Amino acid sequence: MPPRRRLSALRESGRKHRNVGPRDTRLTRMTVLDWLLDGDPAIRWQALRDLAHAPPEAVAAERARVASDGWGARLLALQGEDGQWAGGACFPARYFAERERYRGQPWTSTLPTLQLLHDFGVDPHADRVRQAVTRVRDACRWEHAGQPFFGGEVEPCINGRVVTLGTYFGQDVDGVVDRLLGEQLEDGGWNCEAENGSVRSSFATTINVLEGLLAHERANGSSPESIAARRRGEEYLLERKLVRRKSTGEVVNPAWLQFSFPTRWHYDVLRALEYFRSAGDAPDSRLAEAVDWLRSRRQADGTWLLENTHPGAVHFELEDGDSRPSRWITLRALRVLGWYDQSAG
Repeated sequence: MPPRRRLSALRESGRKHRNVGPRDTRLTRMTVLDWLLDGDPAIRWQALRDLAHAPPEAVAAERARVASDGWGARLLALQGEDGQWAGGACFPARYFAERERYRGQPWTSTLPTLQLLHDFGVDPHADRVRQAVTRVRDACRWEHAGQPFFGGEVEPCINGRVVTLGTYFGQDVDGVVDRLLGEQLEDGGWNCEAENGSVRSSFATTINVLEGLLAHERANGSSPESIAARRRGEEYLLERKLVRRKSTGEVVNPAWLQFSFPTRWHYDVLRALEYFRSAGDAPDSRLAEAVDWLRSRRQADGTWLLENTHPGAVHFELEDGDSRPSRWITLRALRVLGWYDQSAG
């Protein structure tokens, strides 16, 4: 399908889910970097590193602030006496009694909180962070059967994130990696429903596992088994151009064309593009359609909007809400396009 027709088809798929909000006329393409640098330290240090290409010492100094100022410090301060956030590993302690409050998405427990700290890029070697992670390692247990947090659970969508977090925070997750390698499905991906008989992979489960395997390989060296599994998982997504059914070519879920932060376990096209950027390979030609879509969502002021905030309880708001310019989405989109365009050039 020619590029214009591909983009038109994607627009049609996403039309019902599209959020078009007011534009901030103070922002122009020339000032987007300044706008990012005016954000929280978690945003600022990444913009300095990836967009401004600041000296390493300036980047490190700003990164060090994540654990002491702003969002990162606020999250660390919310850790409970029991070493957990909200009293649970995946589910807040009151979740089962107050499901309506959490609306099915427990965002305030230990797993999603550590994932946020990871996304913020908090320095894992900072004393405050090491102490927090040690408390999780020693005290936090999964609701499923009381397994230690960094020993993993039973669902690969959870275990993929455990591998990402354990690797980032310096914990031993080799056993979880071995388990994931043994759970890959015939079509190349992973699915949390495999234990219930599913033989078809899930986009969301697969992206969580791929992120974990990539992080573990980089930190601990690549094994032939891990590389082979990860390449098969990448192929699963690429064969489907990140969003389409292999059988019919239709977009699987129009919501995947919207951009979210935090992502938690959810899948969308920007998260998939971020993974391929992180993997560091030259862009595969089958990413072109998704990149075209990403470009098309750029606003006249040079920003991208937050489009699809996933429902659920949060510790505190990070942005101004859907249909508003989003520093997180803009930072991530600019990084992807920088990688893609540099490689293409």
